[in-house]
Amino acid sequence: MKVLTGNSNKNLSQKISKYLKTKLVHSSIKKFADGEIYIEINENIRGNSIFLIQSVSSPANDNLMELLLCIDALKRSSAKNITAVIPYFGYARQDRKVAPRTSISAKLVSNLITKAGADRVVTVDLHAGQIQGFFDIPVDNLFATPIFARHIKKKLKKNNLICVAPDVGGVERTRALARKLDIGISIIDKRRPAPGKSQVMNVIGNVKNKTCIIVDDIIDSGGTIVNAAQALVDRGASEVHVYITHGVLSGSAVEKIKRSKIKNMVVTDTIDNSYKVKKTKNIEILSISNLLGEAIKRISNSTSVSDLFK
Repeated sequence: MKVLTGNSNKNLSQKISKYLKTKLVHSSIKKFADGEIYIEINENIRGNSIFLIQSVSSPANDNLMELLLCIDALKRSSAKNITAVIPYFGYARQDRKVAPRTSISAKLVSNLITKAGADRVVTVDLHAGQIQGFFDIPVDNLFATPIFARHIKKKLKKNNLICVAPDVGGVERTRALARKLDIGISIIDKRRPAPGKSQVMNVIGNVKNKTCIIVDDIIDSGGTIVNAAQALVDRGASEVHVYITHGVLSGSAVEKIKRSKIKNMVVTDTIDNSYKVKKTKNIEILSISNLLGEAIKRISNSTSVSDLFK
């Protein structure tokens, strides 16, 4: 088994390799003057099982192309099998046609990864679980819920806790966390008047004098979560804590969170945001490296990955 990293999240890759007690494959990933990406593997990997770690985060197009070219380079280097470890699977938000004459990018990207030569995909908290069915190769969709549950038990008192789904689509994820914490749930009724904008219509459930825990898979511009926190406080919530798997944090998202009613927001390091949030007191980064490292070890040893979540 060998581990190769792309350029999207080298900090996470180094933590994973440290957990696995192995060194990263020596490679050169450069760009020509016109922006084309050049990949070269600088050591022999013939007959090895390779785990390629690369998030499809900003700049998404460059990182996606880098992922595909790395897979192609590994295939042409006679790797035994290639597992694409994609902590953040970009383009997953377009998983169906929401309007006439639109693309389904999640299906296209899954086709590209398969055709490039990947034998397996490992990812974390897919935006929609059915994306696993877009692939014709095995997919392991890992969950950050156990990591969040352990953090909450350590940091927050159980009295008056309630899990909150920021929209109807997040109810299953919220219920999974609430079950681990043995607490109730609330749901925010949200509307999107335009792409990237959200409006809270109602809060289903009693949140008065309670510590609310909002859980979601992605925070992008921050509008949905900030509005949700404000709505909960307006309805009598004592505190609002947020747990997010993928911190896209585009545009002025960090500033919005700084000024919001969110007491503390925890994001995992599936996307490298250390430079964005290092001076923000109410944003905390929680590493997912041990979970990914253990999943890689189990896949390499042909043992169960699903047992991680029992």
